[in-house]
Amino acid sequence: MKHIEIKIGGFGGQGIVLSGFIMGKAASIYDKKNATLTQSYGPESRGGACSAQLIVSEEEVDYPEVQKPEILMVISQEAYEKFTPCLIKGGILLYDEDLVNSVNNLPKKTRIYSIPATRFAEELGRKIVTNIIMLGFFTAITSVISYESMKKSVLSSIPAGTEELNLKAFQKGYEFGLEKVKGM
Repeated sequence: MKHIEIKIGGFGGQGIVLSGFIMGKAASIYDKKNATLTQSYGPESRGGACSAQLIVSEEEVDYPEVQKPEILMVISQEAYEKFTPCLIKGGILLYDEDLVNSVNNLPKKTRIYSIPATRFAEELGRKIVTNIIMLGFFTAITSVISYESMKKSVLSSIPAGTEELNLKAFQKGYEFGLEKVKGM
């Protein structure tokens, strides 16, 4: 892995920017790689389009804007429709199958992985951890960031008192991702 471009999309209030922050922190602080994070919001902070873009690299990052993501992680149908055209041929699509209902018109050879992240979060008792489930899933599927580094980053980035719930959410997504990879 020399240089990986990642885009995360959803709507405000889903923890999209926090997910990008956690990924970038895991890559740069714990995995000792270089990482950049940029973010974009729609007109509203909650409910509007929202995205986070990361570049993770073993070398210095000269330009922080994601041009052609190799990995796209989406948690809403709107984000799917808006961002899939920029996914590279042969890229990886990770999506919440509870919130993305229609998957089509993808670049050739796209590797597609879905997870019922919202359903899993509801089973854990808090829909708000959907993004943490997606981070576990991302970690298992892509191996861009190590398991230990992502876990440390999650635990050091969440509010005090929520560690047990967030750790369960991360583990649920990670284990589901490992099963998906095993089945391919």
